[in-house]
Amino acid sequence: MSIVELEARIAALAPEPRAAAERILAVSTTTGTLVPPDQMRPWIEKQFGSVEAVTSQRIVRVTDRVTLEGALFNDLRAKRPMSVPEKSGAEVAETIRSTENDPFCSVATGTPADDFGRISGALGVTASNVAKYDGYHGVLVFNTHDPLAPMDAAAIADHLATARRWAEAAVERDPAAPYYFLMWNCLWRAGGSIVHGHMQMTTTHGMHYPKVERLRRAAVAYAAEHRRDYFDDLWLVHDALGLGVTVAGARVFATLTPVKERELVVLGLPGAEENAIAGGISLALGALRSIGVVAHDLALYRPPLAADAADWRRFPAQVRLVDRGDPGNRTCDIGSMELYAASVIASDPFSVGRALQQTIAR
Repeated sequence: MSIVELEARIAALAPEPRAAAERILAVSTTTGTLVPPDQMRPWIEKQFGSVEAVTSQRIVRVTDRVTLEGALFNDLRAKRPMSVPEKSGAEVAETIRSTENDPFCSVATGTPADDFGRISGALGVTASNVAKYDGYHGVLVFNTHDPLAPMDAAAIADHLATARRWAEAAVERDPAAPYYFLMWNCLWRAGGSIVHGHMQMTTTHGMHYPKVERLRRAAVAYAAEHRRDYFDDLWLVHDALGLGVTVAGARVFATLTPVKERELVVLGLPGAEENAIAGGISLALGALRSIGVVAHDLALYRPPLAADAADWRRFPAQVRLVDRGDPGNRTCDIGSMELYAASVIASDPFSVGRALQQTIAR
């Protein structure tokens, strides 16, 4: 199964998931053609395997009708020439080792504290971010320097619990800012300015951050129009297509509308807190690591820590985890298309789905 077969695969689904797919997804396939000069043929064959591979290219477009997230898939783009060769695992590991004894290795003296002090967990301790995104912006510094050290469900749960306690302390100081957001930018390729393993937390005022609020509103509108839960239907479609697995109360799937390469989504059950999806996050992270992903971005979406006037009943705790590419590549993976139009994707969600299946089977 590949993304090129998506239209046919949806048409072959059982009635309920097919109806959900038709409500949520707009899928189309087109063919891009070109005529290369004879002088280019040797280079094309070396770079892409054959001239035929580029003269007729199948491109699949998938749009989420509800959220208007979308992606254009063409696996040929993974073979584009890059400015520098990929870095080996050994080189990345050496870079990580060379940054030991950074400020995060001495949290008490190398980082500031928030005005409510530091929050300690079994595996990490918080600091205040020097250059803040928002009024309260903290850092959860892992005890282990290496951000690629194995992280099981218990370790994820400990980090989630420590970060949540930080957020609760921030909201106690500033009750008008109950909207809590957690992120993990792993390695420089993913926007991490310090190699040492760490997550970041913020709280904000007025309403949740725009992308979280947009998703909430889309889910509410979907329920009003179809009398169905958007997140349940989203899972139903991905599960029926073989893109998802369940683990310890979490639903994990390779999304058909990724923001960038190999994006995985972890959905909790309605009303469950984020600690309930720790096992799913660990599985998703393990699946990405199994296919060579080292630099990643992770975000936790969840309802506010104090009730507001909005309807959050249909909004489960959820995590999004995405590959950010080889740390040794100078070519940025995000350009004008991703910023202003739609994501352009070289990886196949069905390959990521297979990695999920293989990881849970171990």
